[in-house]
Amino acid sequence: MRFSFASASSKLPPEVLAALTTDVVEWQASGMSALELPFTGEDFADILAQAEQELWALLQLPKDYKVLFLQGGASTQFSTLPMNLAGEAQPCDYVLSGHWSRRAIEAASNWCNVRVIASGSEGSLPEPASWRRSPDAAYCHFTSNETAEGLQYHDYPEASSVPLIADMTADFLTRPIPIERFGLVYASTQKNLGAAGLTIVVVREDLLDRTERAVPASLDYARQAAASSKVNTPPTFAIIVALRMLTWLRSEGGLDAAAARNIAKSGKLYTLIDEDDFYRGLASPRDRSSVSICFRLPEPELDQLFLDEAHASGLCHLKGHPNVGGIRACLYNGVTAEATLALASFMSDFKRRRG
Repeated sequence: MRFSFASASSKLPPEVLAALTTDVVEWQASGMSALELPFTGEDFADILAQAEQELWALLQLPKDYKVLFLQGGASTQFSTLPMNLAGEAQPCDYVLSGHWSRRAIEAASNWCNVRVIASGSEGSLPEPASWRRSPDAAYCHFTSNETAEGLQYHDYPEASSVPLIADMTADFLTRPIPIERFGLVYASTQKNLGAAGLTIVVVREDLLDRTERAVPASLDYARQAAASSKVNTPPTFAIIVALRMLTWLRSEGGLDAAAARNIAKSGKLYTLIDEDDFYRGLASPRDRSSVSICFRLPEPELDQLFLDEAHASGLCHLKGHPNVGGIRACLYNGVTAEATLALASFMSDFKRRRG
């Protein structure tokens, strides 16, 4: 058996794959494959409505929020966000905590006056209490989980008069979210909701239509909200995959149960990492992620040997981010406890043989 720990497209639960296999052949007695459904038809309108209802139930969304199902990945939102929420000269607060927040800052700098209000140090995140949040900012942006470095915020910042924005791509729906603290959260779905090409945006209604710019229609939050995410052709099959994952998450106990599973999975690996200095975690214990477990071995040569032997043992896609190196095991919602146990067993055996 082979197990994937990829940071990009994650594994899907067997139940979801089975449902999607049926969907591809025929969507619910429609006489059409799920791949053939027109986005303007009644069947797809029902799919969107079901997906939104499942998301509302999981997040317990207040009534004054809108859910958008948009094309592209989270990187598209790096620019779309300031286009929609900031004037050209208006400052926007950003927290620099790792690779992906840096990418967000670089993209936003083309559209607004970026102010970095806090920066992390190697292996740790800047605590929300240390952020120099400013009352005149259009919004305050942070990344909830830095996949390259294996860092995750375990306590969410408090709300303020300035809208709080989060890129939650890596840990969206892996745990409960106090959504009422946020003006907007966004996440591409390939990690915890299935297929690449779809980004979910959850936005408070009072933030819609704030821009003074001529935003392209497909990137305009207000237009997409008014058109039920159908200003342009949405990624229809990726939305169906997300619907199946949302339904599966609810059937498996919701976000509290997802959090418990992810803590248990990551705990097995961190126990091995903490035993001695053979496996060396990249993140401080306070800030280490429950879904992105990053570590190195004592020598770079051992890193490569670990990767080669792991792949030969059916443990795939464990190479660290190119900018960071080392080993990275991503334990998204679809990664099973069985997969994690197989990796933990390999790590124990590798240390016994090579340590």
